[in-house]
Amino acid sequence: MAKVAFLGLGVMGGPMAGHLAKKGHAVTVYNRTTAKAEAWVTAHGGASAPTPREAARGQEIVFACVGNDDDLRGVTLGPDGAFAGMEKGAVFVDHTTASAEVARELAEAAQAAGIHFIDAPVSGGQAGAEKAALTVMCGGEPKTYARVEPAILSFAKASRLMGPSGSGQLTKMVNQIAIAGVVQGLAEAIHFAKRADLDVEAVLDVISKGAAGSWQMENRGRTMNAEKFDFGFAVDWMRKDLGILLAEARRNGARLPVTALVDQFYADVQGMGGRRWDTSSLIARLEK
Repeated sequence: MAKVAFLGLGVMGGPMAGHLAKKGHAVTVYNRTTAKAEAWVTAHGGASAPTPREAARGQEIVFACVGNDDDLRGVTLGPDGAFAGMEKGAVFVDHTTASAEVARELAEAAQAAGIHFIDAPVSGGQAGAEKAALTVMCGGEPKTYARVEPAILSFAKASRLMGPSGSGQLTKMVNQIAIAGVVQGLAEAIHFAKRADLDVEAVLDVISKGAAGSWQMENRGRTMNAEKFDFGFAVDWMRKDLGILLAEARRNGARLPVTALVDQFYADVQGMGGRRWDTSSLIARLEK
């Protein structure tokens, strides 16, 4: 068991930190909203700290799951940032979905401070965080990753080192590209089935057993048909992720016409008032 800190107690970070505590790790938490950190301590034990620096002081591993690149810089850098409080040789593990650029930037800053950095974005959404069933994609040095993998598996069903710093974030981008296309295809399929006066439940049941089957079909097909969109991973978050990966594609020359189109479809959903609907709400713009 390790002494760890967790920075950011949102719908992902709160449950992830909770699983670390359940596994017996000594957890100190930090959250921008102090009341949320205090509520977490009441529920799980451990301790809270007023700044990232204080939370990180004396810890072997510092985890973070915040909103975006700027939020991540805010909890790591500067006089109150975690890097200023971490001891030599400690490891910072970032579960934020952020850019590969910021991952490389912070890896360099960590090295200069005598500490280690792993970029480790996750897939699985709020349900995966609550059930300790996340998939974690990591970038960094193999020896560093080996040190933190057992702790990561407190809240993950799978974790893998994908390459040097930034590789975890790049792999998460691949994940989101694949999801965007699949969800749009599923939305169009269900929309077509409705217009064809088919029994959508029966259609999904039969085609899910064949080549069309997917996680999205199994877990979101019926709720899409019922126009229920309250399953955690919000459209606003998906658009943030798509913006990051489309910017990376412009840098590396990848051509992503379908992903760029789906990003605009999600903008339509936002315009319909669906900013907090989950990503399966793509069907709403077809059904309106």
